[in-house]
Amino acid sequence: MSPAQQLAKLLQDKGWMLVTAESCTGGLIAAACTDLSGSSNWFERGFVTYSDQAKVELLGVDAAQIKVHGAVSEPVARAMAAGAVRRSRAQVGVSVTGIAGPTGGSAGKPVGTVWFGFAVDGVVTTELRRFGGDRAAVRAATVQHALAGLVHRLGGAP
Repeated sequence: MSPAQQLAKLLQDKGWMLVTAESCTGGLIAAACTDLSGSSNWFERGFVTYSDQAKVELLGVDAAQIKVHGAVSEPVARAMAAGAVRRSRAQVGVSVTGIAGPTGGSAGKPVGTVWFGFAVDGVVTTELRRFGGDRAAVRAATVQHALAGLVHRLGGAP
């Protein structure tokens, strides 16, 4: 069973819905979810908030957090996940904000740096990962980690 299929089962068993808030993946997590037939039973909506302004306008991220910490940061990932749940009818949310490359990296935040936010039933946790490879590899690894992280947090096998 794929991570998306595991996630679907876990969400349906709980009667919960999922919302995504994506930056560096540009909707790929939502696409992985909605590739499954019947996903309307557990996938509520997805936000693609690629720009800083979109994060502020659509998810309610505080612009000051972006200015102080940068868009690719723990506070922004946390605010994105919480904001996505708040602005949807979902009980579960995942956010990703990162640097897929090949440009945009820095010494402190190299290409492949991705912050994840996971909001599950009112509790938000975050994770930092650094993935190798080209842009496509970073984005694919981000999607897989987001799905696996949700499965783990909903009580499925890691």
